[in-house]
Amino acid sequence: MKSLNDLKIQLYADGADKAGILDLYAKPYIKGLTTNPSLMKKAGVKDYEAFAKEILQTVKAKPISLEVFSDEFAEMKRQALKITALAPNVYTKIPITNSKGESSLPLIKELAAQGVKVNVTALFTEAQVRGVAAALNPAVPSVVSVFAGRIADTGVDPMPLMRTYASIVKGLPKAELLWASTREVLNIFEAQDCGCAIITVPNEILAKAEKLVGISLEEMSLDTVRTFLKDATAAGYKL
Repeated sequence: MKSLNDLKIQLYADGADKAGILDLYAKPYIKGLTTNPSLMKKAGVKDYEAFAKEILQTVKAKPISLEVFSDEFAEMKRQALKITALAPNVYTKIPITNSKGESSLPLIKELAAQGVKVNVTALFTEAQVRGVAAALNPAVPSVVSVFAGRIADTGVDPMPLMRTYASIVKGLPKAELLWASTREVLNIFEAQDCGCAIITVPNEILAKAEKLVGISLEEMSLDTVRTFLKDATAAGYKL
């Protein structure tokens, strides 16, 4: 593979920095965008609705996921309907449970039945994925977001799990499995190999992938040595 444009998996940019979002939106290898309340807080977003509307003035031709932020299901529903009404390319992110561990599946099923394009997030287990698959509307586009990177953080290999989840989601013609919480460039290829349709990639990993994917290991070796020499010279080391 010579570039990110050759990937079969769809790369989604994950972030909430306005300049970064708009820059990545313009890149042809970026097929969609996602954000969440934590990323928005980190980026200094104060007004959720104003931020969303401002981004959507430019982001019109690619899907973008915006997340509800209530812990109560009635309010989640209200927010979800308001979010989905912002633009036709918007997917509404619904966490698989609230903070009390109460299942969001009844709400997900209700929203999907109403034609809301949901992105169900914070999934980890097979039981959760099967529950979501049963709740989704097969006639409505949807995204099933599994936090594979966080699974790996626990010392568990996410690859076998993601292959199983891909087989479950495959039964829904308009649902797409998403590999979330990407940790390194290799995850892009792992996600592609195990059958994911989408992977969300933070800006810093996208920049690394854009620079290094396709480079030979011989070139990487030489670049590493040159970096050592450059830094040692700049530091003025002597023995």
